[in-house]
Amino acid sequence: MNLLGILLKLMMSQSSVGSVSGKTGLSEKQIKQLMMIAIPLLLKYLTNNASQGSGASSLLSALAQHTNKNSMDIQLKDADEEDGSRIIGHILGGDQEKVTKDLSAQTGIDPKMIAKVLAILAPALLSGLSAATTTTAAKPQQAQAAPTFSLSDGAGIFGSLLGLGKEEKEEPQPQPQVLSLGGNASGYDGTALLQMLLGAMK
Repeated sequence: MNLLGILLKLMMSQSSVGSVSGKTGLSEKQIKQLMMIAIPLLLKYLTNNASQGSGASSLLSALAQHTNKNSMDIQLKDADEEDGSRIIGHILGGDQEKVTKDLSAQTGIDPKMIAKVLAILAPALLSGLSAATTTTAAKPQQAQAAPTFSLSDGAGIFGSLLGLGKEEKEEPQPQPQVLSLGGNASGYDGTALLQMLLGAMK
């Protein structure tokens, strides 16, 4: 399983979705629909940003400040939305308003609520990416090829850091979507992003 798949599994677990639903008043169905589009989209923008100039080094610095080891549902429940808003601003840049409106059009969720959900997701997303980068860097053999992880690897990599508990039921993996906002999501599964971050660490 690739990085995107693992992040979706963690951030779209029943408890994680419930945390976001509880903070926003949106239904779990709405949260899941938004996450399936927003998470791969944010990875797309992170990948593009990291490929420009000192982008990868700058992202590494941001990841070093987001190493939350609480379970994912707790991270989302306790998310610092001001920090999350700043993160989203850095990730999306001048496209932030357009992306928010497009997500609203595709999900039927009010743009202000879209912005709130993105702000909740952002710190946890960076925490997950930080954990993945650190773990992959510790396994040089994985860095030689496109980093991919099995379900069992996912539990090992993120389980202790992000709380992938045994109580979570195995559910069919959601199919990520980028739709009109970025084409095929498969190009932004986290592989290229991890490789750039690992390169910047050398």
